[in-house]
Amino acid sequence: MLDILERVDPHGDRIDLLIELVDCLRPRQRHRGHARAAVRTLTQLLRGNPAQAWALRSYIVTLLEKRRHTSLYSDIGILSNDGFFTELKRRIAWRLLPPALDDLYLSDALDQLLYAEEDHLWIRSVPNADWLALFDVVADAPPPIDAAPDRARQVTIEGMLDAIRTLSCRVCALGLEPRLVHSYSEIEDFDSPFLMQNIEVNHYLDEYGRFLDGARSHPDDPRHLLVMLDQCDDVVAKIRRNSLSFGTSVALTYVLVAITQSIERLRKLLFLVDSSEAAEELPPVLLAVPDGDAGQAPSSSRALVAMAPPEGPPRPVSARRAAALELAQELVEAHNTKYQVRGLFRDNIHLLARNVTENASRTGEHYIAETRVQLRSMFNAAAGAGFIVGFMAMFKILLSYLRAAPLVEAFLFSMNYSFGFMLVHMLRWTIATKQPAMTAQRIAAGLHSPDGRSIDFDSMAELVNKVFRTQIVAVIGNVLVAFPTALVIAIAYQQMMGKHLVMPEKAMHLLHDIDPFHTPALFYAAIAGVWLFVAGLISGYYDNKALYTRMGQRVRQLRWLGSLIGIAARDRLSRYVENNLGGLMGNFFFGILLGTTGTVGYLLGLPLDIRHVTFSTANFATALVGLDYRMSLEMVANAAIGVALIGAVNLLVSFNLALWVALRARKIRFTRSVMLLRALGRRFLYAPLDFFIGPRDVEVIDIPVFTRENK
Repeated sequence: MLDILERVDPHGDRIDLLIELVDCLRPRQRHRGHARAAVRTLTQLLRGNPAQAWALRSYIVTLLEKRRHTSLYSDIGILSNDGFFTELKRRIAWRLLPPALDDLYLSDALDQLLYAEEDHLWIRSVPNADWLALFDVVADAPPPIDAAPDRARQVTIEGMLDAIRTLSCRVCALGLEPRLVHSYSEIEDFDSPFLMQNIEVNHYLDEYGRFLDGARSHPDDPRHLLVMLDQCDDVVAKIRRNSLSFGTSVALTYVLVAITQSIERLRKLLFLVDSSEAAEELPPVLLAVPDGDAGQAPSSSRALVAMAPPEGPPRPVSARRAAALELAQELVEAHNTKYQVRGLFRDNIHLLARNVTENASRTGEHYIAETRVQLRSMFNAAAGAGFIVGFMAMFKILLSYLRAAPLVEAFLFSMNYSFGFMLVHMLRWTIATKQPAMTAQRIAAGLHSPDGRSIDFDSMAELVNKVFRTQIVAVIGNVLVAFPTALVIAIAYQQMMGKHLVMPEKAMHLLHDIDPFHTPALFYAAIAGVWLFVAGLISGYYDNKALYTRMGQRVRQLRWLGSLIGIAARDRLSRYVENNLGGLMGNFFFGILLGTTGTVGYLLGLPLDIRHVTFSTANFATALVGLDYRMSLEMVANAAIGVALIGAVNLLVSFNLALWVALRARKIRFTRSVMLLRALGRRFLYAPLDFFIGPRDVEVIDIPVFTRENK
């Protein structure tokens, strides 16, 4: 490190020596304690040799003067205007082959200095007090007598001012995007805050330029401009809230994220360039920085912080310096992660995932029975679905006899599944295994609370209890009807065709497929559970799409459809599409997933297939007839256990995945499951019969909470 300091040329503009110096500070093998020790060592070396400190300052100032600053403040850490998918492709391409660097830009110098993706971690591990002490030593270094004054502060401020203008124009352009106006049409009824903030920024910068030229004693107070930025934030918040009712898209979410990032950066830059007296009115407040703490400096524009350097008493440090250090750390982290695809998805997909799960949650409410009457209705709906599945199982067996090419067979199987599931949906019947992906979203919505603590566990236990008994009744309805339906179909086929629907060899194969002990049937059931979860997401996505694109209104505008089926029928169809597009598309794609999994596994040589409880039940009945009812008790028990376990795996996998995604979409961390289990236990002990078959009416059972006082 000392050798590097001795080689520093005060007037040099090559970045090589600074790269070597940063390499000395960078820890080896993730030992971040080395970084703090290295920063303190550098501080002591410069404090003991003021000439080297001034040489380093002059060298850094020369580097700053030779490079353009604007893109560093306006681009790093902020999404571009190109859209989500363009940005995604760019990040993937640049991760494989980074863009060429240009010594003309300060942002590219950051690429050369902090090239490791984990540099931001060790930089944040060094306490702010140590960084400020190092900067003070360099900034306060006494210059030689003949040294000319440097322009470091002026160059930095000019770069920030240019970045403020650039960001303001970007916010204005994004705020007038048609998709934004489409989601919040009220913005056309008054002056757009996105446009007004740009007018205010231009006025503020013009006055600031006069201040720099000496025509004014101090720049304007940016309070009015900050109010306009607050109004822009309010519009963004309203659009986010409206999206839960009217849907959203990846493109809209991307625009909202880009606007939010730009506004936040604008606020930080405005605070850093604000030199008005109002910014320094408050007295300094001492903030202790414990040893080894990498605490974050506050970024508030109306607070002052005092940090102690490694040596000597604490001295007050203005909020502007603390905010500048925080912004520098933020820029370094954004620079290190700018090619990461994960960060792009994290910033943009949250709102879309929330809307998808929110729509699935609304759908899930239809799969929750409140009373015994509703449970009987659910059983009847599940029985109807079991009846349809019995025929779907027969069609699948018949299609397999065609011996078609693998891809053709996959298409035929997929259409059998898809149209069958869509028919079940249109008849308002229900497949039991489709419920968990929907009801899990409803449970996650119930677990959401503003502070994460005020959850009514008795109400949640009631909801979970309803979901549990509804699910059990639906599975029983599917299985109890699918089995006799398939049995009757197999018997009728034998009577009509003079031969079995499946020969004994095929029957044994069907039984082998549901064997849970000697085949990977449960693994295949887990794959089906994953597809059930995916189908739930697809349903939520298309429900969101139907809202966002106003699908019903678009259908009502089709004149040719009105001429073909009549105006009244067209209106009914438009309402049906708007309310059921998610369910139809979810069932359609679910059928494709089920129908193609086995073929994809065959083509790739991978052990991939699916097992679904209702189809397994139908296949069990078909095999029973194919073997002329000659099945041992062991074979029957093995098949029954297989069907039960396949159903359990189907339900658990789809439910857990859906609940996990719903909790993540709502940013919920639920760690109090024990209290929920206790509430469920109280409900079971108080009314065990109602726990399984539901109350007679819709009144909520008031479960007493036993405490020491009333026990």
